[in-house]
Amino acid sequence: MDALTQPIRSVKGVGAKTEQLFQKTGVYTTGDILFRFPREYTKYPKAVEIPEALVDTNKKQAVLLRVESPATVKNGKKMPVTVITGKRAGVAMEFVWFRMPYVKSTLKNGETFILYGAVQTKGARRFMEQPVIYAPEKYAQIEGTLQPVYGLTAGLSNHIYKKTLRQALLQDLQLKECFAKDLLEKYGLMGYEQALYQIHFPESMKTLLEARRRFVFEEFFFFLLAMQKSKTQNLKKKNEFAFQPPDVLIDPLLKKLPFQLTDPQLRALNDIQNDMHGPYVMQRLLQGDVGSGKTILAFLAMYVAAASGYQSAIMAPTEVLARQHYETYCEYCKLFGIKAHIILLTGSMTARQKRSAYESMQLFKDAMVIGTHALIQERAVYENLSLVVTDEQHRFGVRQRETLADKGIDPHVLVMSATPIPRTLAVILYGDLDISVIDKLPATRLPIKNCVVGIGYREKSYEFIKKQALAGHQAYVICPLVEPSEAVEGENVIEYEQKLRQALPKEVTTGILHGKMRPEQKTQVMEAFAANEIHVLVSTTVVEVGVNVPNATVMMIEDAQRFGLAQLHQLRGRVGRGDAQSYCIFINTSDAPGAGERLAVLNKTNDGFYIASEDLKMRGPGDFFGIRQSGDMQFQLADIYQDAEVLQLASVEAKRYSDRLSFSENEPLRQRLEQYLGGRDKISI
Repeated sequence: MDALTQPIRSVKGVGAKTEQLFQKTGVYTTGDILFRFPREYTKYPKAVEIPEALVDTNKKQAVLLRVESPATVKNGKKMPVTVITGKRAGVAMEFVWFRMPYVKSTLKNGETFILYGAVQTKGARRFMEQPVIYAPEKYAQIEGTLQPVYGLTAGLSNHIYKKTLRQALLQDLQLKECFAKDLLEKYGLMGYEQALYQIHFPESMKTLLEARRRFVFEEFFFFLLAMQKSKTQNLKKKNEFAFQPPDVLIDPLLKKLPFQLTDPQLRALNDIQNDMHGPYVMQRLLQGDVGSGKTILAFLAMYVAAASGYQSAIMAPTEVLARQHYETYCEYCKLFGIKAHIILLTGSMTARQKRSAYESMQLFKDAMVIGTHALIQERAVYENLSLVVTDEQHRFGVRQRETLADKGIDPHVLVMSATPIPRTLAVILYGDLDISVIDKLPATRLPIKNCVVGIGYREKSYEFIKKQALAGHQAYVICPLVEPSEAVEGENVIEYEQKLRQALPKEVTTGILHGKMRPEQKTQVMEAFAANEIHVLVSTTVVEVGVNVPNATVMMIEDAQRFGLAQLHQLRGRVGRGDAQSYCIFINTSDAPGAGERLAVLNKTNDGFYIASEDLKMRGPGDFFGIRQSGDMQFQLADIYQDAEVLQLASVEAKRYSDRLSFSENEPLRQRLEQYLGGRDKISI
């Protein structure tokens, strides 16, 4: 067993309880903690006197407190509350801690402390809640430095995480460089061991950016190696399926549609028809914004397969989306007067329901099968599978797409993505696929009305949401965090939902949704929202790929400046899907001069490609952290927009290595590839 595969408990200071907490975050081994990079970095500011502290900015500050009178502990009905008041130049500020009575003994009379937190006001009262307490000499050690912030769980503090990580780095890790020296020099890449330390504990912004660039190159490189292998395996294969002429089948259906397909939809449909009736099996990417009408094209392609006596399957990333596709396909069949066998297969179905689905898949050789990852399980056996579709392609790995295709004998493959990737980058990322783009929304869609506002607009926003809910509509509220964090600034879902519940009348129901919930919980919440049982859903970005709720008319995004513009555009696409006018409210909580300018781009256009390109032009080096553009795409650090140049360099090297290199000759490279793909997207090399 090498150092990287040692259990996390082998690291000094980690006991059984701490080990369990680490495991909740996905850290089981030394390697896990080393390659689980910070989610962002905090730069601790210079401490200021009480009168100099800025109020209501949501930005955490360091404030000097000279203890001149002891703290008091009030035993309230729900919890003990510790309060101490500081005063300087006639300006007073309260510092408040909940459920922390022991703080009183820390704040000794006559001593000076630095308290770190967000300063708020209520009337004439100026206060800071739950501030972190530092002795001046301790704070001096971190002032001006970049301190890493990690994804945590209840009971595991950022301090404990960093302490454990430092201990792990002190071990004899026997790290081996996987890239040749000339490649590192050619692209100016930092060495492996140095980059690993600097990504966690950077000496400066310069070394942090260099370390990040090294690992971004790695992520792209290994992803593209897997893609090169996929491309080699999926060279043009002969079309063995005798489909009926697609236009003969589809043209009568288009006349029954209550709307007209857009020109880009018709062009994409023509591409798909030509592929299915051509000499080779289809390998096509269908790219289009949220709401651009990809689902109807997938249905029509699957109908051609069914009408020709063949099976087809579509795999969605969530159960909620799979169920919605099922309902939509049933509605289309009713609209078109089609008798088709539509089968739903998801992980949460009962054993009896799954058994029935498996039997139907064997019985109906022309079935349209709809589901989640359950479609690629061993027990899912197909008959005559001629077409496979993956929805929201960036949520699936290379192997998952291939595994579904392997359920048939050289079936046609259609992958769909709502991520607006420029064609030059799409050719690299989906090099084994032809590309069709739907770059226009249906004419029936009303343009979403947008506004970018500061925190002073919150009360008006709540009032607006209330009016929309009482009128029968629904709203999303997006927060960047799941729960409160000592190290990360920003609104969190748990506390925000409580605050919103108090601000709205009782007849307006609220709910929460976030990635830490169990899959069945998330499904229940989204189904309740889709059924209008929840009027206002407070969520993280997990709704970015979600259920279609035409009744939702308001999208309010807190701390909007923390997100990439392409991701904000994706979130905005959750509303505006019905006949009613929809609205998007971007709350900018930053006082940085460029934040408002970036967000203003969203007011100008609904073109996702334009939004992504404009965001790139406005970025500075500090924006590389904490702002994500491209959804999952399997990358921990890399972002296809902001790292487009590195992506192109990595693609050149990945092709060169794939063509010429034997992995048996470079064991470190093989190990690093397995590290990246292990637990995510394993391939054999």
